[in-house]
This record gives sequence, structure tokens and C-alpha cells, in this order.
Amino acid sequence: VKEIINNKPNVFIVTHKNPDGDAMGSSLGLYNYLLKKEAKVNVVAPTEYPFFLNWIAGNDEVKVWGKDNVIINKLAEEADLLFCLDFNALHRIDEVGKIVSNAKGKVVMIDHHQQPDDFADYMISDTSSCSTAEMVYEFIENLGDKDIIDGDIGEALYCGIMTDTGSFKFPSTTSKTHRIVANLMDRGIDHNMVHRRIYDSNTPSRLKLLGHCLLNMEVLTEQSAAYVKISKKDHANFNIKKGDTEGIVNYGLSIESVKCSAFFREDKDIVKISFRSKDDFDVNKFARKYFNGGGHINAAGGISKISLKETIIKFKKSLTEFSTIDA
Repeated sequence: VKEIINNKPNVFIVTHKNPDGDAMGSSLGLYNYLLKKEAKVNVVAPTEYPFFLNWIAGNDEVKVWGKDNVIINKLAEEADLLFCLDFNALHRIDEVGKIVSNAKGKVVMIDHHQQPDDFADYMISDTSSCSTAEMVYEFIENLGDKDIIDGDIGEALYCGIMTDTGSFKFPSTTSKTHRIVANLMDRGIDHNMVHRRIYDSNTPSRLKLLGHCLLNMEVLTEQSAAYVKISKKDHANFNIKKGDTEGIVNYGLSIESVKCSAFFREDKDIVKISFRSKDDFDVNKFARKYFNGGGHINAAGGISKISLKETIIKFKKSLTEFSTIDA
């Protein structure tokens, strides 16, 4: 890969649909690094992403599937290297997955989720890593280029690390994570700006939505769980936009007795689900078993093709069954 990069290649970077801070942070961090290596680089997002990520250097050049389909196809055809960041199965990027699968260039996967599919020519998979952004930092370091990391690269990577560790509170945060962040600070990043852009960009409607969710949260004492739901009607009432529901699932875990928190969002013909957990409750296993999903031990997602009401009934039943199996 180093040899290809040193030959100033055409590079295609893609991350998962509904990109979060780690997805865009790792992608644009790598993008800005490869620009300094004089590569021709393009970043592709399979869907739109939240407004609070649009400050990252290179954001204006991101191509989004649904708007830039023709150019995305052309860029993939011309690419010498295709980087797949923060996902480990091509179905996670919908139709863009077919484009990557048919591309002639070498495919490199960098990811920290469990049970990766075997689709890449070169794969860096580390489930112990706190974030893909941390892995991209190590990738740059292993290429011998740590010294060319600047504020643009560093702030993008810091964004990914900070958001995927829950501001450094999740168990995946290690001493290595803090050492990497210290190195990024030494490279001149404005960490306060990054935090402010991510967490202090609320709108009045989003805060009202959060209040609605917390007011209607249900705590399942016997199952040590809590959940919040948003219906299609709520979408209209609160004028919900991309990113407005980010992080709401975490509030359930702030209840001392809760080990599993779930967030259900009714969306067209499916219900999208986010799971978070603490201690030994494995939401990756839970999501894979019951909701066609997966992720990490303490953070996962899933989908349901039955109604919102039926999905919540299934969730409650599944919790009881899963606890019995797990015991």
C-alpha cells in the first residue's frame, strides 16, 4: 500500500451510510493526509450526514450517493486504491458496495467492528481499537509519516476518536488513545473547537425533541433496560433532521440499574434501532440474534421490518430470552 501511495495514485475513500463522527473524521483525516502525499483523492458518503460534521477540512469536496452518482461511478472506475473505512461488510454502503466490488483498484479496509467480511485486498481489522480514526492515525504512523500530520488531519482524527469514545468515557478508551490524542494536540489541533462544533450545535427543536424522548423513556426494571421511541408523527412534530437523534440512546445508560439502552426510530417501512450497553451485556450478540444487526459489545445497531409497536414487544420478549440464554 505504501508503494502505491508513493506513486501519487487516484484514491477513492468511502465510509458507511448515515456517517457519524468517526466515519467522517477518519475519512477526511485520511483524505487530508493523502493530499499531502500528492495523491488525487475523493471521499464518498453513501448518504447525507449531520450538519455538525460539515466543518471538517475537505467537507466541501465530499461526494454523496443520491446526488453525485455519475461522478462516483467514474471515480471508482479510475481509482488505484479504494479505502473502506469504519465498516466491514459491503452491504453497509448499499449500492456503493456494488461499485467497490466491481472496481479494478486495490481495496483496503480499515475498521474496528467485529466479524469482518472477506472482501478487501488488504485488511486492517482491530476490534480492540476505540475508533477507526485511531487506526488511521496508526496507519499514517506505520507509513512513517506521523510528522506530516497537521491541524486539518489532526482535528478530523480527533473528531473521530472523541465521538466514538463518548468523549473518552467508553471502555474502549485506552492509554494508547490518550497518547495519540496528546500527539495530535502537539501537532496543533484546536480540541476545544472540535468539541464545541460537535456538542454545542443544538437547535431549539433538537432540545425539545430530547426533552420529549426523556419524558417518555420507559425503564424495564426487571430486565435492567430502558428504551426511547420516535414515531413518524414525532418526525413531523419536531421537524427532525439528520443528526438530531444522535446520542439520545446513551441517556438510558445514565440510570445506575440500566445495562442496556435502546432507541427505536420509525422510518418509512422499517424501524431503525440503536443499542448501547455497559458491563457484560453484549449488544453486538443481541442485535445479531434478534434484529439483523451488529457492531461492538457495548454499541450496536439493528433494523426491524415490523411495526414500531410490534418491534418494542419483540424487544421486551427478546431481552428476557437473551438474559436466560446468557445466564
